[in-house]
Amino acid sequence: MLHVRSIWNGAISFGLVSIPIKLVNATESHSISFRQIHTEDGGRIRYRKVCELDDQEVSQAEIGKGYEDADGTIIPITDEDLAHLPLPTAKTIEIVAFVPADRIDPLQMDAAYYLEAGGAAAAKPYTLLREALKRSQKVAIAKFALRGKERLGMLRVVGDAIALHGLLWPDEVRDPAGVAPDDKVMVNDKELDLADTLMETLGEIDLDELHDEYREAVEEVVAAKAAGQALPEAPEPARAGKVLDLMAALEKSVREAKESRGEEPAEEPAEVRRLAAGKSSRATPKQTGGKKSTARKTAAKKTTASAKKTTAKSAQGEKKTASSKTAASKTTAKKTTAKSATAKKSTEKRSTAKQSTTKKTPAKKTAAGKRTA
Repeated sequence: MLHVRSIWNGAISFGLVSIPIKLVNATESHSISFRQIHTEDGGRIRYRKVCELDDQEVSQAEIGKGYEDADGTIIPITDEDLAHLPLPTAKTIEIVAFVPADRIDPLQMDAAYYLEAGGAAAAKPYTLLREALKRSQKVAIAKFALRGKERLGMLRVVGDAIALHGLLWPDEVRDPAGVAPDDKVMVNDKELDLADTLMETLGEIDLDELHDEYREAVEEVVAAKAAGQALPEAPEPARAGKVLDLMAALEKSVREAKESRGEEPAEEPAEVRRLAAGKSSRATPKQTGGKKSTARKTAAKKTTASAKKTTAKSAQGEKKTASSKTAASKTTAKKTTAKSATAKKSTEKRSTAKQSTTKKTPAKKTAAGKRTA
């Protein structure tokens, strides 16, 4: 049971069922408020409620409501007068429809309240409405009057209680036309994939872990000043670099999100990107891994080139040696052939000479014989 004073008493009208309820605030503010002071002497600056007719300050109990007519006349209106409003929702939260929760635009959401059952007699119908909302997985749209005007509301189940969210009237929500960029901006699939990866990396969070750090910082400053201590030093704001490449910014965001969660980002191969015309190479982030890989590739290329040159020189040397040997062989062969030819000619000459000598000898002998006879 909340120990909070109810701000409105009435009933929920659920068809012919009436559920007595009390309206209590479902939220509270923890923001730090400051008083206005006179900077010269620290004196409080107060707003005093003074009557214009007698110039006398009046208390809150003496202040009532009044409606100013078009001619400036003030018409007093009391709480009793408002109780006679010809309006069915003056003291009743009248349910008018049940709709899926996603039909309610979050822009319409206003203040939130809890509906507390007003007595033992209200327990049964209260529970009936709560369980009906749970089973249908819908919310109830209702109208009610609070603080001098009729309001639109939404009833939904929160835990074991029924909550009432004040809603703005549809005509109170402004049209967003003109807010979005006029130019047609296109995004590619790779950018969307990186955005999805970033969303998955950030993941979900327990909303109970979130807290107001601004309020805590203000309390720290106030405590330090009250104790006469030095004020805590404000951290230097991170300087946001100029985003030159949306893809690079998304990739960096993913890496930082993983590092903040204690995850080691997966090593990805370095990607070489061409600079746009007119941009200095300084604008391109340094890629240490890429440079090392490039240096290694260059060294490998140089080594390969040297090896190729050496191989080429060796091949050329071998070719020259082979050519020299071939030439020498040819020269030797020529000389041998020449010698053979010369020897052949000499042999032939000798044979011819012998034959000539042989032919001459019988002739001489024949002549001698004739002479003898």
